Amino acid sequence: MKKILIPTKLNLIAKKTLESHGKYDVVQDDSKNLTDLITEHPDVHAIIVRSEKITSEIIDALPDLKIIVRAGAGYNTIDTKYARKKGVDVMNTPGANANAVAEEVVALMLADARHLIPGDISCRQGKWEKKKFMGTEITGKTVGIVGFGAIGQLVAKRLSGFDVKILAFDPFLKVEKARLFDAVPVELKQIFEECDYISLHMPENDETRGIINKSYFELMKDGATLINCARAGILNEDDFRIIKEDKNLRLLNDVYPKDEAGEKPIADIADIMLPHLGASTIEANYNAALRAATQIIGLDDKGIASYIVNRDVPEGLDKAYSELAFALSYLCKGIADGNQNVEVLETSFYGDLANYKDWLLVQVLAALSDEFDRSSGYGAALDYLKEKGVEYFNRETDSSKGYGNSITVDVTTAVDAANFKRISVRGTVTEGNMMISRINDFDKLYFEPTGTAVLFIYKDRPGVIGKIGQSLADADINIDDMRNPHDLSQEYSLALMRVSKTVPNNIVEEIAHEINALHSSSITF
Repeated sequence: MKKILIPTKLNLIAKKTLESHGKYDVVQDDSKNLTDLITEHPDVHAIIVRSEKITSEIIDALPDLKIIVRAGAGYNTIDTKYARKKGVDVMNTPGANANAVAEEVVALMLADARHLIPGDISCRQGKWEKKKFMGTEITGKTVGIVGFGAIGQLVAKRLSGFDVKILAFDPFLKVEKARLFDAVPVELKQIFEECDYISLHMPENDETRGIINKSYFELMKDGATLINCARAGILNEDDFRIIKEDKNLRLLNDVYPKDEAGEKPIADIADIMLPHLGASTIEANYNAALRAATQIIGLDDKGIASYIVNRDVPEGLDKAYSELAFALSYLCKGIADGNQNVEVLETSFYGDLANYKDWLLVQVLAALSDEFDRSSGYGAALDYLKEKGVEYFNRETDSSKGYGNSITVDVTTAVDAANFKRISVRGTVTEGNMMISRINDFDKLYFEPTGTAVLFIYKDRPGVIGKIGQSLADADINIDDMRNPHDLSQEYSLALMRVSKTVPNNIVEEIAHEINALHSSSITF
């Protein structure tokens, strides 16, 4: 019998499901602290937690530990890297709490709009302050949803009865998918410019940490409301603090750096604060508990690893190719620029890399979407693509082409309902260095995707490179490396340059205008 420890208040369906399977001895006890439980049960095979911290010390104290399951989506309380080092798989249960969080967002909006919390306090004190608590209506307002995954989609669905206009931002959001929820896909900037309410539903990772900052707060309408039931780290609290009073902004908050009692740094700027109640419903608790149990059984019995979030590079695969897959896809994203509504994703893995196509897809997808974690599994990647309505094809490769171990990534994005834009890049690894070998019809580039690069496509003619170089020099930007091939028709040229520092958007636009470029991009790898 394998011992499972559940040191948290979790629906008993997890215990019942595991015990009915016949191979597990389950200890569920939320009355003792975790350290004491581990001392009493050092032979634990798997542990199911909610917000409990699983540190390296806890992992070391459980020599038989093979699985940690976070009954919920976020797993920042678990030392995933150390777990991987010790051969422990960490899983989460994304989506199990989605409806609970969506309903909390609506509840916060209503509570704030109608002053329900201060109104209750006042009334209990015997006061009758109707004029003081004059509210507003949600009906007719514009609501922005940042991150249109399972939670974001349910927020839109739950708000449908309020006759609101919904704007949604998501790198993978297709027009057809948005229409199912009466939402309009837009860029992030437009959401902050136009919305009365903005609800955040992004994960916290290296790409998203602090991403909601001054540059967006300055765009917000006077009196607009920001709702964060996602993760504390995506919001730059100091920037919000500076702008809040001038623009009369409101903040409704349910997330903090640590889930624990004590003073909260956001207290002076949050208009409503809740103790991370997003997933705290009976139904969500049941769903997460059931998922946690079935995922342990699936991993033990069948090796189903779809929701493992700390996978290491597979044995036999050079990590450089994992980074290459990410870089190629990130380049596609950068070339797509503001047009990131992905319709079709295609990959080709040549040579020995075909054996690692499932793993490499995860890296490709993580580069395209900030909200997909690159440590997730292949099954989670397919589920994510299906959720977003993106078609995915992995092409069979022809070894006779002589590409060796190389990768091609093709991304098709919708420019509008009738027009599509296809971006195709190929790359390989040479002497341990990543190399971009082709971008669309511009071949034999051998360009290293590091640092900051600018890219211009223009109708070939003399003097263009000189103009680009002079404009960059005027901005005190040096060219460190450059490629300037023609396409197959010999009609168009590509100027691909690695530069000494980030190029401001206005400089890129000025250069593009001066040389009459067909396309321009600035990408920092």
